[in-house]
Amino acid sequence: MRAVIQRVLRAGVTVDGQTIGQIGKGFMILLGVSGEDTEETARRMADKICRLRIFEDENGKTNLSLGDVNGELLVISQFTLYADCRKGNRPSFIKAGEPGEANRLYEYFMDCCRQHVAVVERGQFGADMKVELVNDGPFTLMLDSQELFGKQ
Repeated sequence: MRAVIQRVLRAGVTVDGQTIGQIGKGFMILLGVSGEDTEETARRMADKICRLRIFEDENGKTNLSLGDVNGELLVISQFTLYADCRKGNRPSFIKAGEPGEANRLYEYFMDCCRQHVAVVERGQFGADMKVELVNDGPFTLMLDSQELFGKQ
């Protein structure tokens, strides 16, 4: 599982001109699911992300988590995080998860996040989405479950 996490002041996603998810202060997460990911991977990634201390405290130190600041989450499925661009100019997505299983793990990831965060908004799996955000910092992190937890 791969995640691009952006600390935001606000973010939203639309499909066919309709807003389907929006948040205030929190994280906008682009989430890629690989063919090797499991529920264990999703749970561990959700726990790690929701506990990240990347909001500033009263002393200006990045020492507060989503829960500490009543932050919100917007989670967007993004299979292109598994693009392989090593050969030629057309990316290969062979390492991305099969859509049915990837969607199930995307949903499971959000369920796990709800154990930490009250507001978890979402995109629409497989849809052409328009995402807007106001990045706070900017502060952007990339997490890869293989690097964090090894092969599961």
